[in-house]
Amino acid sequence: MMIRHTVVLWVLLAASGAAGAAPFHIEDVASARNFAVAQLKPSTIAFSDKPDVAAAADLALVSFADWAVKHPTEKKFLALFPSYTEPAVTKLDGGDSQAGKTESNKTQSSKTDSSTPKPALQKLYMYVAQARFALDRAPASLDLSHDVTIDFLERIDPAIKHKALDAAGVVPFTDEAGTGNQNPDRKWCTGLTTSICIQSTYKLEGKIPLGIMLVNKLRESAKKISDHIDFQSEFSALAPGEIDDAGLRQLTSLDTPVSGVLEQNIFYVNQIMKFGKFLAVFQNDPSDPGKTVVTAFMTLAIDASVFDKKKDFEKVPVLRNLVPAEVLMGHSSFNSGNSISAGLPRYARNEIKTVAGMLADGVAAK
Repeated sequence: MMIRHTVVLWVLLAASGAAGAAPFHIEDVASARNFAVAQLKPSTIAFSDKPDVAAAADLALVSFADWAVKHPTEKKFLALFPSYTEPAVTKLDGGDSQAGKTESNKTQSSKTDSSTPKPALQKLYMYVAQARFALDRAPASLDLSHDVTIDFLERIDPAIKHKALDAAGVVPFTDEAGTGNQNPDRKWCTGLTTSICIQSTYKLEGKIPLGIMLVNKLRESAKKISDHIDFQSEFSALAPGEIDDAGLRQLTSLDTPVSGVLEQNIFYVNQIMKFGKFLAVFQNDPSDPGKTVVTAFMTLAIDASVFDKKKDFEKVPVLRNLVPAEVLMGHSSFNSGNSISAGLPRYARNEIKTVAGMLADGVAAK
């Protein structure tokens, strides 16, 4: 009896060890979407997030304008929608947005502020992460529609809390954060075969909320920085008729049939970011019908004005490590955790690794 129990125990230990023996790990490459499938190693994610020309030194960001010109295919699929452009937002010289204000409010603002409202292009910086990995599953074994759930998203990042949102609850896009983000081709959260709409909240972690509280006490502006990020998005598994097979092959630089697509469009964010997108393209492995190649992208558009605050923060010794650019890039002592508070590069890597692990473990298997 004892021998039998010992054997069973060893079998269980071996099985659990095998399941966790090869978690996915990141291998930085020059361009993940151009990384040869034949060179992919088991349980390895080819990852890249360095732009051709950075918007500023030490920032893995590219200006939206440069990105659109130099990488039009990426812009077509990874912007909020193909025709997206940097929106024009009317601001006072002091920086307060006039977007969404009524005429009476604007008139009152003019009476109390001598500055004249001026329309200005809302310049954006793009963080673009690319990843490629292989699953030991045939494309036909994946039913991505089963993953279009809030539970799937919560498993990717438990720090972000989600709840269902219906189309009637989508923001009106009349404030500065929403200006320019309304999809001209269809209303968000409508028109797709398999899709859910989500309201999400992320409470900034570590020392960042304390730093924000101090910033709000010191700054003169009536508009305060929030210690949490609220956003709305839609998450979908595209149906065959909704997939641009030829265009996505061009995006992934892999000329095999597209078997499926997971897509999350973050169309409204209350601060810091303008929009975000996660796109995962599933394709046949060109040399092994029993494998699926996944090319995944994460893009985040950030209001360039966020980076103009560097001098203001550097003037206050206690806030020098809370410079927005440093925090977003993960270069600050305020960074913590594995989510957004860790900085965009670490956040993107953690998200991609988690998604890859979930898919490899059969979350999307029939």
